[in-house]
Amino acid sequence: MPVPEDVKKRVEDLRKEIENHNYSYYVLDSPTITDARFDQLMRELADLEGKFPGLASPDSPTMRVGGSPREGFVTIRHLSPMLSLGNAFDDGELRDFDRRVRQGAGDREIEYVAELKIDGLAVSILYRNGSMERAATRGDGENGEDITPNMRTVRSVPLKLRHPVDLLEVRGEVFMSKEAFAGLNQSREDSGDPLFANPRNAAAGSLRQLDPSVTASRQLSAFMYALGAVEGASLKTHSEVLEFLREQGFKINHHYRVFRDIEKVIEYCGEWQKSRFDLPYATDGIVVKVNSLELQAALGATMKTPRWAIAFKYPPEQARTVIKEIFIGVGRTGVLTPTAILKPVRLAGSTVTRATLHNEDIIRDKDIRIGDTVIVHKAGDIIPEVLEVVKEERTGSETPYQMPEICPECGSGVIRAQGEAAVRCVNSTCPARYREGLIHFVSRGAMDIAGLGPAVISQLISEGLVSSPADLYRLKKEDLVPLERMGEKSAQNLLDAIGKSRQNPLHRLLFALGIRHVGERAGKILAQRFGSMKRIMEAPFEELVNIPEIGPRIAGSITDFFADQKSRGLVEELSLLGLLMEAESKTGDIDGAFQGKTVVLTGGLGQFTRQEAQELVEKLGGRVSSSVSKKTDLVVAGEDPGSKYEKAVKLGIKIIDEEEFIRLADV
Repeated sequence: MPVPEDVKKRVEDLRKEIENHNYSYYVLDSPTITDARFDQLMRELADLEGKFPGLASPDSPTMRVGGSPREGFVTIRHLSPMLSLGNAFDDGELRDFDRRVRQGAGDREIEYVAELKIDGLAVSILYRNGSMERAATRGDGENGEDITPNMRTVRSVPLKLRHPVDLLEVRGEVFMSKEAFAGLNQSREDSGDPLFANPRNAAAGSLRQLDPSVTASRQLSAFMYALGAVEGASLKTHSEVLEFLREQGFKINHHYRVFRDIEKVIEYCGEWQKSRFDLPYATDGIVVKVNSLELQAALGATMKTPRWAIAFKYPPEQARTVIKEIFIGVGRTGVLTPTAILKPVRLAGSTVTRATLHNEDIIRDKDIRIGDTVIVHKAGDIIPEVLEVVKEERTGSETPYQMPEICPECGSGVIRAQGEAAVRCVNSTCPARYREGLIHFVSRGAMDIAGLGPAVISQLISEGLVSSPADLYRLKKEDLVPLERMGEKSAQNLLDAIGKSRQNPLHRLLFALGIRHVGERAGKILAQRFGSMKRIMEAPFEELVNIPEIGPRIAGSITDFFADQKSRGLVEELSLLGLLMEAESKTGDIDGAFQGKTVVLTGGLGQFTRQEAQELVEKLGGRVSSSVSKKTDLVVAGEDPGSKYEKAVKLGIKIIDEEEFIRLADV
């Protein structure tokens, strides 16, 4: 079928507009349109490409959702080798590096670029005439695995360069944020799947999926930091390379600095040793490079490492402590999770008293016993975890641990399905499953009902007042007042909070329902795509699986959940009780007070929870970031704002208090 010229032009315009919005959102962290409007543009483009197959193009934004699974990975050769970096572990080794560089440089002036070392997976991407042609892992440095379909799903990586050159081989690091890593591991733990050890391991596993739609669901991002080969551009320094990459549409890490002496580099390394824990992604050091590309070439490389660059590695954040006991928790999906109760120890900026042991395989493989002295660390700088047992300090009094054969909550049998690491309670009416499901339902990010903590939930269950989320909305004051530490005023405050939650947006309710693999992000995507709970419940698997970021696993969980009559009955009850079942219209957001702005919230707010403040910013057109950077437009500072406030002052970013925030938001 011949393609009309107006259709060709519309498709070309849509592709440009969508990629510009992708760039604003995923690279600049500054969205320019609502998610609903973005989805409309994507649907229009997909519909036109489906109607006119001749318009299909590998660099279309529709290619980011992931295609059909492949048979296996193909090995491809890099145009130029991807060398590994030598390591420095202390200031003296950095000074030795500087001495070697100066000896090789003669009387030439030396500048260094210092960059954060991102803990991810190194990749190489080749563009010809401005379009992505292929992408590969580092492999052995000469050859890597072809991961092109998967890289197309990483939205911070452009499919087309903004200023095309003849040839560009770009290198960078694909990573997973701490938040995405924690959510992914929680989902895998609920499903009984093996957990990823850290964000780097998770990013690598996600990029090496044979099914690109799985990669698309994993919320990967990428920082680009080097060139392999280039034709059509003339660059003299590494700092120029970074800015060139930024102008081409790549995400670069803006924390890099240029120094003229190694002592300043050493100071920079020291500054980030503690500050790195405030970042939303994991870093494990600083990469130091000679800035001049001409001098880089003159210094050359050994067989494996460049002489003009080195990685300063931070010592691992670890601590020694003792396992006092092992506690079993039962989650909302029935999974029994062992947790080590530790002698309190300071680690990576906080006091740690517990560490997850994940499952019985890990306890057995590491030979963890009650009373053991252990080394603990934070996986991905987030989750306290037992790294290893100090077996030479055993006294013989340590007790080996066996997972229980019955559920510690209800006394029912437990099972471990073939191929799963998780042990599960077989009782679908286990009170722990009810309790954890209710705790999740009222939690922050879900229905966010203030005053309904785990202790109150447990009381309500034990008194027979609630057995499902719907029962919360039937509670009366006379039910609550007799509860321990409740009283008239507390009871009324709790009822007011429950009543207020009826007006929570649809995406919050979707997350609160506890559908396996459906987190906050997936809830928002579903609400924006379908607009109502009814349409989501009726959506077939084939429609769900084709939504960007909703892969087969999430789609299967959604259809399974709503195929269950109990789940459908719960939704019907909640609807009759007045909870919102329709998504909010976003048409008024474009003129919001925070339109297009990146906002950071820090410190305690008196009038809002953190979740309420974030939703207000998003409703008024802004985006909330977890860290302060040069791209931050505004910082809202409450009580005891901490390091984010200090960084905002240092960068000269506008800071407002809660009173000014309320005035701007007009609430």
